[in-house]
Amino acid sequence: MDRLTSLPDELLYHILSLLPTKSAVVTSALSKRWLNLWKLNPNLDIDDSVFIHAEDGKGKREEIRQSFVGFVDRVLAMQGDSPINSFSLKCITGIHPDTVNRWICNVLKRGVSDLSLFTDFTCEDTEEDSYQLPRELFFSSTLVKLKLRSEHCVDWWWHLNSSSLTMLKSLDIDSDLIFCGEIEEFIPSFPALEELRMASMEWLEPDVTVSSATLRKLTLHGTGCEEFVNPTSVSFDTPNLLVLSYFDLVAEDYPLVNMSKLVHAVINLIVTDKQVKRLREANNELLEDDEEEGNVVLHFGNVVKLMNGIQNVQILSFTADTLEVLSQCCDTLPVFNNLKFLGITSEEGRGWQAMPALLKNCPRLETIILRGLSHYVTDKCGDACPCISREDKGSSLRSCPVNRIEIQGFRATMKEMTLIKHFLDYFPSLKRLDAVVEDNEPTQLRNPELSKCVTEMFGLYNKLHPSCSVELMVSPFLQKKWREQGHI
Repeated sequence: MDRLTSLPDELLYHILSLLPTKSAVVTSALSKRWLNLWKLNPNLDIDDSVFIHAEDGKGKREEIRQSFVGFVDRVLAMQGDSPINSFSLKCITGIHPDTVNRWICNVLKRGVSDLSLFTDFTCEDTEEDSYQLPRELFFSSTLVKLKLRSEHCVDWWWHLNSSSLTMLKSLDIDSDLIFCGEIEEFIPSFPALEELRMASMEWLEPDVTVSSATLRKLTLHGTGCEEFVNPTSVSFDTPNLLVLSYFDLVAEDYPLVNMSKLVHAVINLIVTDKQVKRLREANNELLEDDEEEGNVVLHFGNVVKLMNGIQNVQILSFTADTLEVLSQCCDTLPVFNNLKFLGITSEEGRGWQAMPALLKNCPRLETIILRGLSHYVTDKCGDACPCISREDKGSSLRSCPVNRIEIQGFRATMKEMTLIKHFLDYFPSLKRLDAVVEDNEPTQLRNPELSKCVTEMFGLYNKLHPSCSVELMVSPFLQKKWREQGHI
């Protein structure tokens, strides 16, 4: 303790800022020097679950909740008007909204720049159908980073205008209960915004345009329009965007995709099993069964416009659904001249029809990360895999310069082993192939005999392909566990 106490105040402030506020307050009992140190802590982390232990049912007791309110009130009062950098509040045990807003206003007056709110209110807590954040929040001249989570409906965008939150650079919203209005009106309210994350959201209108000249990083994880309806059109006018994570139902059209500076993209274009069945039907023969949905599927080829807009990326990841959708525009896919890293997630019910075209259009590709190898077998994927024998088997692989492949979630099935051999035979520049066994994933390697067989096959691969290092990668934890269970 003497060594710790001898540290300068600035360093002790930093140490206290890393602790939950309740723990920081407790340090005041250590010595006279520590008595007031926590009061000057510029970073407060208030979590009612630490104080109330809601899992024990204490959160339902009024006296316990009032004790928590009293604690937070005392902490804020003892800090007085001292400046504050960050304030994190998790309050989900039925504290009244007026109390929460009073705390928020306190730190806003003290110049908070980083504000994180996770709230929930019962029907008894508020007379309104939705919770409204304090008006003062929307006119803060110091707020730079804002994160919102809620288990109760939050209507907060009604205060926004073109002069709102002029310093805000990072906004993170994760709840379908947080109402933000139409995104065309919402984003312009933050003239300095560089990073935006909106998850569990749905579009209010079928035609959407995301427009911002300041955004550098954009994360949109949506569920289409109301009741999971595919959007009619989605446009992106974000000329300075560097990173995009876009999860949503496939739009019928992408009229504008302005992302010429994009470096990193993760795309998940969600489709239903019924839509996938339609995609695979010759000439959309199922169209008569459901004309409206059939017309939606007919437009999925327009996703090529999105691909054209992101073709300058260096790092790109597609989900299994996205790869299935791309089967509609294999002949028109752009060339990804800058792409060096490609990530693909595979699923049993989704096909690899787009893989041959995709690999042929990546002339500078260096690394492929495959999350799983299982996929729906079609004659159109036989070029990139050995599922179906074809005369041009492996032709797309021969033209691809990739030198490293990592297979995550490896289960050691015969299909996977056959596909690994296929990669080794046809990727001409391959120098390294790693098959990674996940700690919590099912795998054939738990069988001692199969484990020995697979290990021997990897040894054989290395002998037959001396220019490529082929490794079976198992974590030390899993190796120890298997030894204890007698699997290896």
